[in-house]
Amino acid sequence: MPIFTEIQFTCFMPKILFFTCAFFFLFHVKAQGPKGDSPRPVSSKTIQYPKRELRGVWIATVANIDWPSRKGLSSDAQRVEFTKMTDRLQKVGINALFVQVRAASDAFYARSKEPWSEWLMGKQGLPPSPFYDPMEFMIDEAHDKGMEFHAWLNLNRGEHRTSKSIVPDHLTKTKPQWFLDYDGIKLFNFGLPEVRTYIIDVVMNIVREYDIDGIHFDDYFYPYKVAGQKLNDYATYKKYPNGMRNIEDWRRNNIDMIIKSLHDEIEAEKPWVKFGVSPFGVWRNKQDDPAGSNTRGGQPSYDDLYADTRKWCRLGWIDYVVPQIYFPFEHKLVPYGTLTDWWAKEHGRAQLYIGHGAYRVDAHSSMRAWQDPGQIGRQIDYNRRSEDVYGSVFFSANAFLKNNLDISESVHKRFKYPALPPAMPWKNAQPLDKPTGLVIRKGAQQTVNVDWDRTNADAYVLYRFEKGEPMNMNDASKILTITRTIDYVDSTRVKGKSYVYALTALDRLKNESEPVFLDR
Repeated sequence: MPIFTEIQFTCFMPKILFFTCAFFFLFHVKAQGPKGDSPRPVSSKTIQYPKRELRGVWIATVANIDWPSRKGLSSDAQRVEFTKMTDRLQKVGINALFVQVRAASDAFYARSKEPWSEWLMGKQGLPPSPFYDPMEFMIDEAHDKGMEFHAWLNLNRGEHRTSKSIVPDHLTKTKPQWFLDYDGIKLFNFGLPEVRTYIIDVVMNIVREYDIDGIHFDDYFYPYKVAGQKLNDYATYKKYPNGMRNIEDWRRNNIDMIIKSLHDEIEAEKPWVKFGVSPFGVWRNKQDDPAGSNTRGGQPSYDDLYADTRKWCRLGWIDYVVPQIYFPFEHKLVPYGTLTDWWAKEHGRAQLYIGHGAYRVDAHSSMRAWQDPGQIGRQIDYNRRSEDVYGSVFFSANAFLKNNLDISESVHKRFKYPALPPAMPWKNAQPLDKPTGLVIRKGAQQTVNVDWDRTNADAYVLYRFEKGEPMNMNDASKILTITRTIDYVDSTRVKGKSYVYALTALDRLKNESEPVFLDR
């Protein structure tokens, strides 16, 4: 997840039917699909608070660290920090976490053949003390707060530039022939069949062993180019050409094979697990390809990182794409609106979420546009005017903890009401049974206790309407809670008013059942 300043970039050239009787409903879901034959969403231009919207945040554990705040914290301190951070993110309105769990052939999780990350306890191979499984804890914490958990993995690194300790049996020591030295980093040689097999095995181990909602790669495939550095993989190209006519197409094909294989294996193992990628925002510039975006400069993912993300979207090899558009509307080379519009046309069969550079919002920024406290809010508003943008992911969690220029309040203003992540009906379109056993009991003072039976649903959505008003099931302001529990205390009732409660069930992919109703 590279972080460029605006100056560096210039030099680097780097989204009803109203209910009138109990028999007629229309559940409009904004994300009913870029894939297959599922219906296209209607325009969201008038939807201020969409019911379906991905609201994610990246949680970095290496380099630009969000968690843990420093190496060597005790297990209790690590858990307290994570809980406080996610409490804050929940208040902002976040509904998905993208947590960096593998940075340099290491692990922030116990069930791994790779060593414990040094960014956890300060020394590679050293487990948390007292022992616990951080990823298992983080998954439970996310799910308890109604958030999805996407395991974010750096694909290419064997050793990080800032690594201080490498265990003797680390892969870079036992399989040095698998790695390329580049700019002080050891990188996997993706041209080797055994390397691709190994990476796929690492990812699939997480899919099998943990209750994740998604697998997520960022933009690190082949490395960003550095002047004076050369990637010495020509001999591998000559040994395993795979029918490619040049080394550039060969490198792209190496990544293609990993992405396609992972798509197929994840779908076979756990079809509800989503697979997504967050590439550098520019696929190709129009000056180099008529199909590219009307942008200039940068290190396009296709040309420089050898990642043909547009192809993966078009062929349905990934379920979602999150281009990193870490630029303001006013950027001269890569304007936010221009690049967002390009992706809105080119996201193919993948759901499109936009990656926002929330970390750049700062009163002291060298670029005036980032001194504007409304910049990120305007970007969210812009997304919602497009029927092809299904949400936002923000880099990173610390932006909301530091709260420069009140960014938390600006985002929360737009995320005022709960939202479900977009459904992906092409992954699982099986009908859901309605919830059962909905009961309302009088509680203390003006409160009521709402209870229902536990079913095989993953979660539930409880709505409340004033008696006699149209029951618009797409009105996010009517959602009381999205929860995995089977009870809720309604403490916001107004004395003298009568209400109708509606309850729906959700599966792992957030497909929603028809509702059951109860007056009180």
